[in-house]
Amino acid sequence: MDTLKKFELMEKIVRELEDLQHSQQALIQKLGKIEVDNIELGDKRLDKDLPDMHQRVSDNLDTIKGILEYFAEKTQNFGDKNNVDALKEKQAINNANS
Repeated sequence: MDTLKKFELMEKIVRELEDLQHSQQALIQKLGKIEVDNIELGDKRLDKDLPDMHQRVSDNLDTIKGILEYFAEKTQNFGDKNNVDALKEKQAINNANS
């Protein structure tokens, strides 16, 4: 795989991790709303299961954040090390001349 394609794939993974992070944050918000609504309702099954669900989703979010920080930095370092901006310019020139 050439350097530019590798960098573009790395950027795609960063975007997907960001999307996953947003999805997990939305799940936490939804669980929180259900928990608040259940304060009034008082359903025992929801009382029992929702806190565990909330904790698991929160733990997943923490893991995703850590992976995202690591991989975003790795992607940036790869781009800097391989002068990806210059490679993109060269590719744009080549495409314009084709």
